[in-house]
Amino acid sequence: MTGITATPGNGEGQRHQDDPAKRARLRWRSRRGLLENDIILTRFLDAHEATMSDEEVDALTRLLELADNDLMGLLLGQREPDAGLHDGLDLPHVKALLARLRQI
Repeated sequence: MTGITATPGNGEGQRHQDDPAKRARLRWRSRRGLLENDIILTRFLDAHEATMSDEEVDALTRLLELADNDLMGLLLGQREPDAGLHDGLDLPHVKALLARLRQI
């Protein structure tokens, strides 16, 4: 996902950081039912949202597809991302973002 350039006029291929609506949707999706998840994700976005790469946005989007309890297990280090939990999590950029989230 890195290196995507915007095509004038159509909005497709536009970087996440260049689109306020995409940024707002990501923040909205980060609001979770479990307070622990909500606190970690909100603090992370408050500190890093403006500088996140498209690859990091992709990783966060993949994590947000998880159920709250599965996500909490990953954030607290009780589980590791693997194919058994959800397809598409056992990727280097997902693991890198998860390591950053665990530092919050």
